[in-house]
Amino acid sequence: MSDYYTETYRPQFHFTPEEKWMNDPNGMVYHKGVYHLFYQYYPDDIVWGPMHWGHATSEDLVHWQHKPIALFPDKHGLIFSGSAVVDFNNTSGFGTTDNPPLVAIFTYHLMEGEKAGRTDFQTQGIAYSLDNGATWTKYEENPVIGNPGIKDFRDPKVFWDAENDQWMMSLVAGDHLQLWASEDLKNWSKRSEFGKDKGAHGGVWECPDLFPLKVAGSEEEKWVLLISINPGAPNGGSGTQYFIGDFDGSQFTTEQTEVKWIDWGTDNYAGVTYNVLPKGFYGETYTNDPGQDRIFIGWMSNWTYARDTPTETWRSAMTVPRKLTLRKVGQGYDLFNYPIADLDTIIDAVAPSDIIIEAEKGKDFKFDQLNQAEVKFKTTKGDLSFGFQNDLKETLLLTFDTDENLFSLDRSTSGEVDFQEDFGKGIQKMPVPDLPNGEFEVRILLDASSIEVFLNKGQYVMTAQLFPRENYDTLHVENTSNVSMKLGDFAISPVNRIW
Repeated sequence: MSDYYTETYRPQFHFTPEEKWMNDPNGMVYHKGVYHLFYQYYPDDIVWGPMHWGHATSEDLVHWQHKPIALFPDKHGLIFSGSAVVDFNNTSGFGTTDNPPLVAIFTYHLMEGEKAGRTDFQTQGIAYSLDNGATWTKYEENPVIGNPGIKDFRDPKVFWDAENDQWMMSLVAGDHLQLWASEDLKNWSKRSEFGKDKGAHGGVWECPDLFPLKVAGSEEEKWVLLISINPGAPNGGSGTQYFIGDFDGSQFTTEQTEVKWIDWGTDNYAGVTYNVLPKGFYGETYTNDPGQDRIFIGWMSNWTYARDTPTETWRSAMTVPRKLTLRKVGQGYDLFNYPIADLDTIIDAVAPSDIIIEAEKGKDFKFDQLNQAEVKFKTTKGDLSFGFQNDLKETLLLTFDTDENLFSLDRSTSGEVDFQEDFGKGIQKMPVPDLPNGEFEVRILLDASSIEVFLNKGQYVMTAQLFPRENYDTLHVENTSNVSMKLGDFAISPVNRIW
């Protein structure tokens, strides 16, 4: 194996920068067979610093090519989070209808203004590319949206509203969302606000994303709003909530009263989705066209300890790309998120078998490289625990508790945890009240320094970082109930590295 990308704790099938600091995914756009992933990047250190847009591309969202930095700070400020679109009708005039531009929309953050105590130091700017993201030109009349005196005024996510023939921008303003509209991506007008009295408000709102989704198995369409919040997540620090509602071209509304989370783990933040283009926009030209799939990627970290994790040449990773689906559950709607199908191409699937775990008994499964593996099986509700262990007695523990309708993740003895006081504290808990009464799938993806757990095809999800000093090589399954439990189609399969 090449030494490239094999440093201690380096993920082998998740996106990471070659070196230095990374946080939020930005500018996620697909154009002419290429998936673009931009991200918050500081090229001079492995801790947060003056923000640029890093850049990578992919043809399958699994294997990535690193590209030069796309956007650098300028006189208006640092380049904070934002989005990108294909301006397919050339509404901006930056390109032509034959060669529509990519347009990036981002937040400028003027450090000098912040240090001077001003509240108007965040504005919105745009840039365009005529060579499918290889080079970028900033708009000479930036910023396109000034600041009305709001300290946290950022993270524009833009989409084409075909129903009303306009561009719409979701923009967070402190503790709520603002919606803005434009005909040309240059001139914007504020249309509405949402959220001062909705959802979780334990911290600042960030990284909004508003999009429509069909309800699975029907022709009904609802609108989904993602909002990241820091702090205020259910297991501490950073997390991403979502709302299901309606959008009329100006205002987003919802009847939802409970707070819903896209992921209950501590390490999935600032996630947004790839915009979809008009149906059939590229015809049958590109076999990797995502069509109308809504694909999500999150930053696999938490601001509580993001600057402290024990890596040396780079810091942070992204989640695996996940397809979002909306499903009717009971009287409401739940947003499921599950790994994209192309991830299966790097999994050497092992023939599954049925495993019986007797009442109050345990069973060990040996696998040399559990830190680069998929564990997959079907089961029913029951009191089960799953301990990933190594020769150093380090253990990552997952537990089902049927009496409490809880799934929990305990990383307190999972490896290195003392690099920050909160990292190893507490047990991460996820209520799972609506799991099916019958059989459901459990899918676990383990990489060098992360775990992602998907219950019932992504109905409930937990993502967490972990830093074992040696690879886990044993999975210990314990049945603490008084009846035998079946793990159907059980398999532990190796996952190939993508680099």
